[in-house]
Amino acid sequence: MACSLPVNASCVVLLHGLARTASSMEDMEHALRRAGFLPINDSYPSRDHPIEELAELAIPPALEKCPTGMTVNFVTHSLGGILVRQYLDQHTIEHLGRVVMLGPPNQGSEVVDELRDVPGFYFINGDAGLQLGTGESSVPKALGKADFDLGIIAGTQSINWILSTLIPDTDDGKVSVENTKLEGMDEHIEMPVTHPFMMQDDEVIAQVIHYLRHGRFFEATPVPLRGL
Repeated sequence: MACSLPVNASCVVLLHGLARTASSMEDMEHALRRAGFLPINDSYPSRDHPIEELAELAIPPALEKCPTGMTVNFVTHSLGGILVRQYLDQHTIEHLGRVVMLGPPNQGSEVVDELRDVPGFYFINGDAGLQLGTGESSVPKALGKADFDLGIIAGTQSINWILSTLIPDTDDGKVSVENTKLEGMDEHIEMPVTHPFMMQDDEVIAQVIHYLRHGRFFEATPVPLRGL
């Protein structure tokens, strides 16, 4: 039996990161549904196409699953945030609500700069991976500022100290806190979480839901949502 949604429900398109699948966003999906949102969580072939093509492959099918007239929000992890920026650079989304990005390489990642020519990097990360550096071929740096309601969560913990040595200043193991920032963003917070697992963290999920509801993050650490 289909679950009934609140009258004021809004759609939330979830976009996972590079070399991940929709399963990485399942905790977020379930929490959003319990909170009264309509989450759309589909996989896309992140390693098979450049960013420009991935945006067109991933986002339109998800938008089609959002009921006509319903507010459309986005919650993204890593590369997923760049796909939203790419798509909005080319298209207008009717009834666009809020966007929350988790660990987005909005200014690229030095990890890509250092490892792009290492054997196996392209096989693992594909064309999109090569586009996430900080140099001249960086797609994130070529895209414009945010002209939409945007909250960003940056991680400050790493489980990969080798990659962290390639990144200046505080980082989440893949992206520095500074490089998650984007001109035009509305809110930016740092949390003690790692890049690979931040989207599964209870407190991150609580912050995401609070931002989608109120357009701001908690000032203090929120109460975890597990069990709701």
